[in-house]
Amino acid sequence: MSLTRRSTLAVLGASASLTSGAVCGGAPKRSPLRLWYRQPAKEWVEALPVGSGKLGAMVFGGVARERLQLNEDTLWAGGPYDPARPEALVALPEIRRLIDAGRYAEASELADARFLGAPKSQMSYQTIGDLELEFPGLGEGAGDYVRDLDLDGAIATTRFTAGGVGHVRQVIASAPAGVIAVRLSADRKGAVTVGLGLASPLKARTAIEDGDLVLAGVNDSQQGVEGRLRFECRVQVRSRGGEVRQVGDKLLVTGADEVLVVIAAATSYRRYDDVSGDPAGLNRAALARLRGRSWADLLAEHQADHRALFRRVDVDFGRTRAELSPTDERIKASPNVDDPSLAALYYQYGRYLLIACSRPGGQAANLQGVWNDKTNAPWGSKYTININTEMNYWPAEPANLPELVEPLIALVSDLAQTGAKTAKVMYGARGWVAHHNTDLWRATAPIDGAMWGVWPTGGAWLCKHVFDHYDYGRDTAYLARVYPLMKGAARFFLDTLVVDPKFGVLVTSPSLSPENPHGHGSSLVAGPTMDEAIIRDLFTNCLKAEAVLGVDEGFVAELKAAREKLAPYRIGKDGQLQEWQEDWDADADDIHHRHVSHLYGLFPSDQIAVDVTPKLAAAARKSLLTRGDLSTGWAIAWRLNLWARLGDGDHAHAILKLLLGPERTYPNLFDAHPPFQIDGNFGGTSGMTEMILQSRNDAIHLLPALPTAWPTGHLTGLRARGAVSVDVRWAGGKLAEAVLTAARDGRHIVVHAGSILTVDLAAGEKAVVKPRRGALVRV
Repeated sequence: MSLTRRSTLAVLGASASLTSGAVCGGAPKRSPLRLWYRQPAKEWVEALPVGSGKLGAMVFGGVARERLQLNEDTLWAGGPYDPARPEALVALPEIRRLIDAGRYAEASELADARFLGAPKSQMSYQTIGDLELEFPGLGEGAGDYVRDLDLDGAIATTRFTAGGVGHVRQVIASAPAGVIAVRLSADRKGAVTVGLGLASPLKARTAIEDGDLVLAGVNDSQQGVEGRLRFECRVQVRSRGGEVRQVGDKLLVTGADEVLVVIAAATSYRRYDDVSGDPAGLNRAALARLRGRSWADLLAEHQADHRALFRRVDVDFGRTRAELSPTDERIKASPNVDDPSLAALYYQYGRYLLIACSRPGGQAANLQGVWNDKTNAPWGSKYTININTEMNYWPAEPANLPELVEPLIALVSDLAQTGAKTAKVMYGARGWVAHHNTDLWRATAPIDGAMWGVWPTGGAWLCKHVFDHYDYGRDTAYLARVYPLMKGAARFFLDTLVVDPKFGVLVTSPSLSPENPHGHGSSLVAGPTMDEAIIRDLFTNCLKAEAVLGVDEGFVAELKAAREKLAPYRIGKDGQLQEWQEDWDADADDIHHRHVSHLYGLFPSDQIAVDVTPKLAAAARKSLLTRGDLSTGWAIAWRLNLWARLGDGDHAHAILKLLLGPERTYPNLFDAHPPFQIDGNFGGTSGMTEMILQSRNDAIHLLPALPTAWPTGHLTGLRARGAVSVDVRWAGGKLAEAVLTAARDGRHIVVHAGSILTVDLAAGEKAVVKPRRGALVRV
């Protein structure tokens, strides 16, 4: 049932006090931008995440005992290491020969023995540990209990009453202040008593230094790589009223009116080859800068910083009474309930998470963003660059968070350095290469095993993001700075592509279609479809950059010649887009495999499009139907984007329903692989953007995949290629209007329902576009 006008206005009006940052001891106000629950978190995937980019915390919302699980983005296992293996170069010709001869299992066996890096695994992201807060005299039974995460205010709050006293606990992770801050308050003076301690699963000691609670230790060694990082977490406790005293290695606050807890954390990491930093000095300096500043001041600064990013985009897919339920109940009910605002909440949650885990100057978002409670996380919580890291950043440009791509570009810059050695040592090639994973230490050699790791196009895929950042913003100074990264990646392939003896085309070898055995004894192969598509994008984007920056004629000639010889897309006997040069799709070990790598050309690339290459688009559709919709969380998210590109809004929406259901979304809205991987959250945000706006093939496509489930709504503040923002509004299942606002001079092609309009804009100029009698017009 839809909300009535009166109840809708009540919900909207009530949300104002919450999103303005107001705090009271009573029940919180309802807001469409809020996760909320009636009970504390018991499991980690029920806790609520806050993050400053560099620091992260998971807030459990306990009554008698609160737990903040803490992370710092440079706390990983190991230390600087170089996995490049010289004997790989010796083995390379024989591996290629075995592949050409169709002896794939033997090629895989040789690659396992002589072509993997040393060590064969990379380092894991690690947790600092927990800040534990004990509240004597408070049992777990509490009345009026609510905990929530306000996405607009970026604040986690727990409220309850106990013994006639109202308690409010608030947590923020402030990027400008560089700390996590906790405020404990009550509506009766002297009612706050709390003990605070730090605990870590790493080798660490706790102490009280100058009144601060301190945890200091070292990271783990892993895979034979010595742990070289020192870390420290320093907690400052301020009390208004009451007393603060030391009890062993803990602090006890008694009888306070209010307590402010400020948490700083750092490691000795400076860059991938330098661990000489001073974490204690960094933490002392961070806390000293905040001396004398109040909670209200810290909160105001934090929320102004967050909202400057978050409020750029506004979304409404419709409202129903389902949104009045707690978030965990909405997730459970979502497969069978009409709850369009849950999709909108998930959309903005993805943007919230990216703001919280990827800020300039910090590390890129890893498999779990910045949140991880383990010392050896699933898949190491690394940078898996055969899809997952890229998916993390799919929404950054179109969903108007371009600044947050900077850590990814910095990662690529590091990989270009470490990958140059891997290219030379293991391939005898110029340029640089990265395979399917990397870590804090920017390792670039193949790992894990031949069937997963011998895939040389990870760095090339990342270069698409490097160029996309230019394409959306059109900053030529930026392009000049980063183009050497792209050029180096292209040089590697100019040196290493080989001629396929059967098809006479240029192919990668050895390689694979990520993680998918092809049914002929291995996953290793020459020239999988994905590789050819990624390299085609890389060469094309290099040529575009050359045209902007000034042409290196010799390099341009090489690129054009090689691009013309890349293997073309092939349609198989079943009408599917082939995943390999051979028509093996039906032979694959798992025809429902989670990866849909051969469809890269449909999304995130635009080499395949329904209105440009209809036969290839139909073949991609056939492949998707064969693969099926239900998969791991991130794989469902990729399918969502693909079906949106195919223009099938209702199918895309059905897939979104799978993503939002309890099998693939945890109670705190984290994506479930399972286990938790954050890429599915970001892929979901990207997919919903693609349903409403597509910036591809030199045009802006409006409502290309609008589902019937969202008849009226808006998505405003989006960005398209060519440095233009776009607001889209629709009603009755039809476009109402689009507003384009140019950041730079340019010409924009706008497409909707077969109508095409050319819009020329000067920087700062706006254009309103509406449908009139079957055509788009500028009004």
